[in-house]
Amino acid sequence: MATACPIDLDTQKLREEIRSIYARVAADPSSDFHFHRGPEYAAEFLGYDRAALAELPSESTASFAGIANPHRMGPIGEGKVVADVGCGAGMDLLLAAKSTGPPGRAIGVDMTSAMAERAMTSARAAGLQNVEVRLGDAMSLPLDDASVDVVISNGVLNLVPDKSVAYGEVLRVLKPGGSFLYADIVVASELSESIRRNVDLWTG
Repeated sequence: MATACPIDLDTQKLREEIRSIYARVAADPSSDFHFHRGPEYAAEFLGYDRAALAELPSESTASFAGIANPHRMGPIGEGKVVADVGCGAGMDLLLAAKSTGPPGRAIGVDMTSAMAERAMTSARAAGLQNVEVRLGDAMSLPLDDASVDVVISNGVLNLVPDKSVAYGEVLRVLKPGGSFLYADIVVASELSESIRRNVDLWTG
């Protein structure tokens, strides 16, 4: 599987289309899309805890469009700093914030302003003060080097034009020995040897 788009592909047009689609998901998640969405899908098909989802604002869960459950792949742990790459409306981000607790922090990054705004609004509605949402891109994460303990990502890296750059960004922001819990249709063999050697990798 290729880790970068063909050289003749207009990646800027691709990125604009992705932004447009997910802005529509944020605004009207019940519309017709080619992918599944919502808390019922998350619970029935991906194994999310229904009770945990019921505690989150519906604005966050309704626009969920992930493909797996990174929270079942490995522990986050209290007091950890977590980054959610492509946080969308914030469902995984808010669950991470609850897992890490007040001593920790959950930082969401999304390239779609409508999603980022919905995630931050949902965090406030849930009373989670340890959540921060930043507008940004998976290929240039707005995070300091070696600043997070855990990176999660759910159905996002497959949309990145150059996955090797995105993986490199994950390695850059992770602390030594940090965990990368990601769910996508990409495969672990696409990761460079240095990434596989330096982080705990859980995929789904």
